[in-house]
Amino acid sequence: MRPLVRTLTIVLSLLPGSVFADFDHRDWDELLGRHVAVLDGGVATKLDYAGMGADRAQLKGYLGKLAAASRASFDGWTTAAQLAFLINAYNAWTVDLILEDYPDIDSIRDIGFLFSSAWNQDVATLFGEPRTLDEIEHEMIRSWDRYREPRIHFAVNCAAIGCPALRAEAYTGDKLEMQLDDATRRFLSDRSRNYFENDRLYISSIFDWYEEDFEKGWGGVESVAEFLSRYPDELGLDADTAARLGRGDIRLRHLSYDWGLNDMRD
Repeated sequence: MRPLVRTLTIVLSLLPGSVFADFDHRDWDELLGRHVAVLDGGVATKLDYAGMGADRAQLKGYLGKLAAASRASFDGWTTAAQLAFLINAYNAWTVDLILEDYPDIDSIRDIGFLFSSAWNQDVATLFGEPRTLDEIEHEMIRSWDRYREPRIHFAVNCAAIGCPALRAEAYTGDKLEMQLDDATRRFLSDRSRNYFENDRLYISSIFDWYEEDFEKGWGGVESVAEFLSRYPDELGLDADTAARLGRGDIRLRHLSYDWGLNDMRD
């Protein structure tokens, strides 16, 4: 072995393995696999909160592992592994927050009060500091310049029916691209959230609230309309309509958002 290679091998062997490995999301993956029901051909899901509550010790164990991850280890992962970690963290802590008041709530908006909504309470711990759901989504996932990934809006789940489906598996760095693409296509295929009618495209309010995230050049697109034009099959558009959409010649209308809890109970 050459001296330089030998030296590098010794140095790498002395560093914590977690610096180079993806985070272990198996506990969260198992919980989702047991308690997420896939509906309507895969475009929507509901969560068995009662069942998740019965398995809350496993959920708490997973949240503890998330909280124990150091920033040094996190920064050593691939950007895909980092993003998967943050998406899972947001979704898992959201579920845990719902369980605090379940079954006595019908919406995540029932939690908190005027100046302390569910999204601005310190419900999580990441990198040694208390975090709110808003901090995880807006200050980390969206604002850290390393990601620039608008498709996270089809993966991050706020426990509402209007939200993109909670995936029945954990996000992982090695599968993230496939998972985000699949989540996007499934969401756009849901006619309760996005549909074309009378020469207008009716779309989820998500595209209104987070319009700026679709204007930052991801995949070469600079607008919501251009982004949507990349998915004609999912939206049920013919080639001419998709082309008009991409040019900005189709009027967009935002649908009202269903904040009801994504619960399996009737």
